[in-house]
Amino acid sequence: MEQGLRCGACGEEFIPEEESQRMIRVARRLGIWGEPLKLRRKLSRSGRGTVLRIPTDIERSLQLRGDEEVLVSKAGKKIIIELSR
Repeated sequence: MEQGLRCGACGEEFIPEEESQRMIRVARRLGIWGEPLKLRRKLSRSGRGTVLRIPTDIERSLQLRGDEEVLVSKAGKKIIIELSR
């Protein structure tokens, strides 16, 4: 059983980063960590825009620095984000 935390204000549950990384290592060792990776994330507001946080493990695997340009498109109810490299 994994230990998570719950926000007292909104009730959202999350797993601390160290625990998340441990679970990923175990899943990789068991051969059940495959692609495509789908993680549930909550959008947030910043000014007049909407923000999506990219998980650290995806950031590392794509070697993102945080200043990349991306292409954002919509396909039905899906949002597609591609690096424009």
